Amino acid sequence: MTKALHRHLLTAPHGAPGSARARYGAAMALHGEGLLSDAQLEAYREASALDIQDPALVLADRGLAAPDLAPPDPAEILELLLVELDRLLARTGGEGIAEVRAGLAPAFRQSPTPVPVTPNRVLSAHLPAALAAVARDDPALAQILAAAAPHLRWITYDAYDPGLIGPDFPQAHGFATLVGEDAPFAAQDYDLGLFLIAPDTLYRDHAHPAPELYLPLTGPHRWRFAPGAPFHERPAFAPVWNPPLQPHATLTGRTPFLALFAWTAEVNAPAHVIPAPDWALFEPVS
Repeated sequence: MTKALHRHLLTAPHGAPGSARARYGAAMALHGEGLLSDAQLEAYREASALDIQDPALVLADRGLAAPDLAPPDPAEILELLLVELDRLLARTGGEGIAEVRAGLAPAFRQSPTPVPVTPNRVLSAHLPAALAAVARDDPALAQILAAAAPHLRWITYDAYDPGLIGPDFPQAHGFATLVGEDAPFAAQDYDLGLFLIAPDTLYRDHAHPAPELYLPLTGPHRWRFAPGAPFHERPAFAPVWNPPLQPHATLTGRTPFLALFAWTAEVNAPAHVIPAPDWALFEPVS
């Protein structure tokens, strides 16, 4: 994973805080492996003074070619996504973060196993706008999400009573498990991955035995934790921890909802919808 991580960091979008130092560190590591020349390394050293400095411009100004590095393969991309999501969790405070990271730790001792991938309509329709929103706050995260999404199996959660979950949500969401049963990184009684919901969608009030963390990567979106209660807006990167059987509902905003999700136990126990009197206020008339 180390060489792939260095290649990834070397091409991380410039401008993000700390990106210049990370690029130069990666350049030094790759130079030590004989993959960058002395002159190329010096260009990255010069560019490391400012996060906004594009090293490609420094290389071109010196008449140097960009490093000729093989792009990471799908397994390496999924490993990079694992690193990036753990980095995101490590810098996030709040309830449930420690439990999620503890369940994630064994995956770093594995090599990912490819999973069957099929086209997903929600992904193709709404992921580009979600990634554009993520890139405004964290360009490096958006870069690896874009690279990894085609190598994940995006599916629809189908354990709800169709008569209660409503006609809209099943057609407006998809999720992909990165760590869990039948996932690229194997785990038992643990699920971690990505969740995508179309804009202006009500994910009706529901609950499940699994303790759950949401870490939204886009926002704002609205949340409530009792059926019929008012919704409250929360920004991107504000975590939401749902204890076992805690009712919750999500009303997405104008930007597609993209989040890291994790279930830390009871992952095979199905979720159930909890009726609320005000759903019609938030759903379009069909």
